[in-house]
Amino acid sequence: MSNMRSTARRGVSGRATALAGAVVMAAAAALALPATARADNPGPFNPAELSQVSDAVLRADVAGTAWHVDAETHSVVVTADSSVREDGIASIRRSAGSLSGALEIQRTPGRFTPYIEGGDAVHADGGARCSLGFNVRRGGSEYFLTAGHCTKDNARWSDGSGNRLGSTVDSSFPGDDFGLVRYDGAVDRPGVVAGQDITRADDPSVGQRVQRTGSTTGTHGGKVTALDATVNYGSGKVVHGLIRTDVCAEPGDSGGPLYAGSTAFGLTSGGSGDCTSGGITFFQPVTEALERYGATVY
Repeated sequence: MSNMRSTARRGVSGRATALAGAVVMAAAAALALPATARADNPGPFNPAELSQVSDAVLRADVAGTAWHVDAETHSVVVTADSSVREDGIASIRRSAGSLSGALEIQRTPGRFTPYIEGGDAVHADGGARCSLGFNVRRGGSEYFLTAGHCTKDNARWSDGSGNRLGSTVDSSFPGDDFGLVRYDGAVDRPGVVAGQDITRADDPSVGQRVQRTGSTTGTHGGKVTALDATVNYGSGKVVHGLIRTDVCAEPGDSGGPLYAGSTAFGLTSGGSGDCTSGGITFFQPVTEALERYGATVY
């Protein structure tokens, strides 16, 4: 916006100019007010306000919800699964208070759950079955990454034929959703996913086409629909910073890889729906896990 100075002429034109200036000053003053001080607060909402709304959704603690900030629409998109009732939505709106206008509520069929059963790739001694994510190296040793909700309560792992794979050395869940298993069994450990050589790791972009492979449903494709999403799985199991996609997944696919070509993107965390009707699936960014462990894909 450019600032222009002019000398008002006497009479009607001078009064009109003065009135116009007053209107501009009043509008500027209104815009300078914080959102909580605006009468109806219609937006658009700035990044600080959207961050406040995101925090408010977290405080509401409604299980079965996932949310992310949409910078293009200046809103916080909250997706509620079939377990969320209207009083849960009302609780979220109350928590957001005067900023509730920034909320965009969406519904999705099914329930958000961490995918942990029904696979045939990696089996815990305790009975849990998940999917191997990516083979990685740290120092002179080899490991594999999978979901943290899989490794959290499971120490030893084998493959579908009962061959020893290794032992859990670290888990991060909730908050994050990744875990590290160190190989100590005599098994081949190729750095491939469904025949695709994985050579690097990166973060995806919204709209990017991706693939996911899991031991229950095999390989399916779709696109990234949001980044930095938060999911409340219930019972205090809240995970932040996830990749949201429209790729389908089912129980047993947990921990499986999200990738495009030779680039690793994420580890399957959970979601809703199935590979018959479709659904929403969330992924832990693999770059965060690699950085935490000082590991690399190969």
